[in-house]
Amino acid sequence: MAKQKVKEMSENTVDQAQEADVPESISLQDLQILLQIVDLASSRGAFRGAELTQVGAIFDKLNAFLSFIGEQQKARAEAEAAAKENTGE
Repeated sequence: MAKQKVKEMSENTVDQAQEADVPESISLQDLQILLQIVDLASSRGAFRGAELTQVGAIFDKLNAFLSFIGEQQKARAEAEAAAKENTGE
């Protein structure tokens, strides 16, 4: 009986340790805020001229990614709305 309790306690400890190792995820909203931060920092002169090429390239990639995801979400929402209309008829 004591061995069973020790085994259960060690399994719980392992489960908790595995959960602690999982990093917090980044949402699309977080990426949108990051895009705004880069834009704001750039407009305030936070980057040197030589750095602007790299910052601009990353900004463009992130902006294109967020636009692509936004279009996908919009298309999915429209498809779901159309499917609801079709099933509701």
